[in-house]
Amino acid sequence: MTAAPAAAVTELVVITGMSGSGKSVALTALEDVGFYCVDNLPPELLESFVELERNHSAPKVAIAMDVRSASSLPGLPRRLAALRNADLHLTTLFLDSTTDTLVRRFSETRRLHPLSLNSAHDQHRALTDAIEHERELLAELREQALVLDTSLVRPAQLRSQVKELVGATHTPLTLVFESFAFKRGIPMDADFVFDVRMLPNPHYEPELRPMTGRDAPVATFLAASHEVVAMENQIHAFLDHWLPLMMRDHRSYVTVAIGCTGGQHRSVYLVERLAGQFGTRWVTRVRHREADHWGKG
Repeated sequence: MTAAPAAAVTELVVITGMSGSGKSVALTALEDVGFYCVDNLPPELLESFVELERNHSAPKVAIAMDVRSASSLPGLPRRLAALRNADLHLTTLFLDSTTDTLVRRFSETRRLHPLSLNSAHDQHRALTDAIEHERELLAELREQALVLDTSLVRPAQLRSQVKELVGATHTPLTLVFESFAFKRGIPMDADFVFDVRMLPNPHYEPELRPMTGRDAPVATFLAASHEVVAMENQIHAFLDHWLPLMMRDHRSYVTVAIGCTGGQHRSVYLVERLAGQFGTRWVTRVRHREADHWGKG
């Protein structure tokens, strides 16, 4: 009896990004959903490894690469471009975080950054310099990848986001609508940022303050405002005009970030409204950075 041929690699996810941004968490998340995962594969082995796996029973493969292979990184974009022309579905995911967040994570874990000099007199300065040098080395890869900002994301949230993102990239275009608080910084993965801090704020209504934009009383309050309706319509019109052109330019993933002061009421409401409207035509995902982080609503 002849054995059935092994399934060839049909889906490849390459995870890269800043050291300390959560690549190990992302790799584990993909392993949970059936990917064969390899960490720290040297870029020069990428093509031969994929070819090897074509002869094994691992149709879904995830590979993590980072600055630990610094000398080989310049050739990685060319290698990825060649694989995109092969008979497989390739997703390149870049995990990023603010420099302050990365410094804090390395300081808390007492890990040494791959580019740090252990003999440096000022270790904090050496760590900051290493992170900025790493950004320069990875800049070209970041431009070609789907970027995920992990600065304010818990590991459990990151695992869920990675699973959703990888599943969604099989569609022509995926829209991520994300609410955030300006006081905690603009998301690094945003393609479009809309500021809605000038709109009426439910925070100043005592009965609405503990709620979020997902709660009916807050939604009723905001829907009654002509300014809120105008903002919603104008954001909708802007995206409606430009998204088809972005898809024509082979964009597969667009993040629309909407920010207010606390990331709890106005931005959450508008994200929910717009995601519902565009969800009838596009694959949409919703993230509420502050509301989800603190468990509100």
